[in-house]
Formats: sequence, C-alpha cells, structure tokens
Amino acid sequence: MADDGRGIAKIALEDGRVFTGRSFGAPGEVDGEVCFNTSMTGYQEILTDPSYRGQIVTMTYPLIGNYGVTDEDLESAHPHLAGFLVRENSRVSSNFRAEDALLEYLRKWNIVAIEEIDTRALVRHIRERGALRGVLSTVDQDDASLVAKAQSSPGLVGRDLVREVIAGEARSWTEPLSPWARLDDDRSTEPGPESPHVVALDYGMKWNIPRHLVNQGFRVTVMPGTATAAEVLAHDPDGIFLSNGPGDPEPLTYAIETIRELLGQRPVFGICLGHQLLSLACGAKTFKLKFGHRGANQPVQDLATKVVEITSQNHGFAVDEDSLPDELEVTHRNLNDGTIEGVRHRSLPAFSVQYHPEASAGPHDSRYLFDRFRELIQPSLTS
Repeated sequence: MADDGRGIAKIALEDGRVFTGRSFGAPGEVDGEVCFNTSMTGYQEILTDPSYRGQIVTMTYPLIGNYGVTDEDLESAHPHLAGFLVRENSRVSSNFRAEDALLEYLRKWNIVAIEEIDTRALVRHIRERGALRGVLSTVDQDDASLVAKAQSSPGLVGRDLVREVIAGEARSWTEPLSPWARLDDDRSTEPGPESPHVVALDYGMKWNIPRHLVNQGFRVTVMPGTATAAEVLAHDPDGIFLSNGPGDPEPLTYAIETIRELLGQRPVFGICLGHQLLSLACGAKTFKLKFGHRGANQPVQDLATKVVEITSQNHGFAVDEDSLPDELEVTHRNLNDGTIEGVRHRSLPAFSVQYHPEASAGPHDSRYLFDRFRELIQPSLTS
C-alpha cells in the first residue's frame, strides 16, 4: 500500500500533556510555542504570515483545507510557522479559485502538520495554562522524550525572530489590492513619480499591507527592519510605515532606536509589532499575554468615536498601560480584556494600532486607518 503520509504524529507540551493524531503534512520534528487561532477561514494567510515564526498554530475551527490554496491569498512567499494542528483536514478543495490542496501545499514547503487531535481540549488547556512550548513530531513516539524536548525549547521571549524573516535589501512595491478586496470607492489611479512616497519598514510584513498603501496612491519602498534612520531618510520619504512581525519586541533595540530617531521627522503609522515598537521608542514597556490574541473576531473600540470594529489579530505581546508615557494617548481598546489596541502621539504625527486593518475581518471596519495615514502625510507635501 502506498504511503499516504498519515502515520502517527504527536504534539507534546512542556507541562507533560501529550496529544496523539495523524500526520498530514511533511514528516519531521519541530519545536515552538503552541498557540491557537479562532478564525473560521484564512488558514493560508495564517500559514504565510511571518508573525507566526517560531509558533505551532492550532486552528479552533474543526474543518480546515476545504477551499484549498491559491497564490492570490499569499501574505509572503512561503509559510513561516513551525507547525500546524487541526481537527480535520478536508481532502476536497471546493473552490473555483483553488490551485492546490492544503495537504500538498504543506508537503511542498516541508511543514509538519497533525490532524485528528482534540483541538478543543488543547485550546482549553492553553487558555487555562497559558501559551506553552511544545514539540510536534512524526518520528519520535516516546512521550517522555518529546516532553523533555519541549521543556528545552527556547520559546519566544528574548529572541530576535525578525532577522529570520526579513529581506536583506530595499525594494519597490507596486502590486495593488486584489479585485476581490477592493471597494467601489477605492482609488483607481496608479501611483506616479509625483505621488507621495512611503518607506515601509519590514519586520515580517504581510503583503496585503503594502497593497493597501499602493491603493492609497503611495509610491512604496520596502526596507528591512534593520535599516537605520539615516538609511530610511536617504530615500526622502513623505511617510514611514512600521510593519507587523514575529515575537518579542523588546530585544529589537536597533528598530526601537531607528524609530526614536525618525519620530518628528516624518509621519509614522505602525501596525501590530510596529505598534509595540513605536510605544517602546516613546518610553513604554511591553509584556507577554497569557495566550495572545489570534483570530478574525476580536472586538476593538475606537475611543474617540465609540465605534466597535471587528478586527483580525495575531500577537502574543502587548503594550503595558501602566508604563505609557504622557506623550502617548490610548486611542483603541480591546473589549475582551481591556488591553491597549492603539495609541497616538500627542504632539507628533505618529499613531499605531495593535490589530490588522489590512486583513478585512470586519470586513472593512478598519480601512479608515490607511486614510488617516494619508491625511497625516498631506500637510508635509504642501509645506
């Protein structure tokens, strides 16, 4: 009988809990922080989001893979997560856009994945105990051995994962939003030589972010998040964008220093890790959440308008409100746990949000943030 790749696989947690299922991705063994995402769809975007570097992702929705995969939905060139856990992988891709099956996509990119585990029990365990280090394996079947490996996994705190996912040089970005994501009143004019110029600092940026920037009429230059302030300003940008990215923000001292030097020189807009780095550059601190915010249904309130947005989120760290300096004002708040979801500088043209306005969870609740960035840039273009 041909090998269908569905041998026994195990996920072991550092506290001794072990779940057994079947492999449906590539064979092998990986370690990482075990987390969960509550989205019903969007598994391909999750797989290719660089912010998941170093993590083994559990999907809470029970059926994954039912609409296949397509290159149109990529958020980066390839998957970045360490491993993938689902209750059931669909063997049928029921979507006219599908170019491949999820199983084949995972094997192509050598992603270890497991199905037929009790994902509800696993998620409940993480919610009670907090995010845990784990080992996912198709080759080691010894529970004690796997638990010991999980306990020796480095975890996320204190690691610089950004350097593992970013490109090494600056590049122009010209790709606009997909027709599937556009609105009737979206800008239709392509950016030209005289269009405002935005430098996007890439800490692990999802591709839909620069697509939105192009959709705003910006010329976009993507630079690695390791760039210095002098290197950024050498491109003579009209605005600076700070992207999402993986892991703990506090070890990224090079990024924090660059942002600190750029504040006040150009308008700044940050998303997710970019929000945390902007806050750190202003003197705030961050802390690790118990099990993070990951999903497409997180309620966030804009404190100025009192409007509630349904947002997409993926972060395991947050800005500590008690450490917030006077120059930063809280603009958005998470309605589940009250954590900070957005800040703005009281005297400088700079703001940020913890969630992902480009991800269309609402589906369009948060697009105004890209409009706000353009409005911040406009005065500098006429001064």
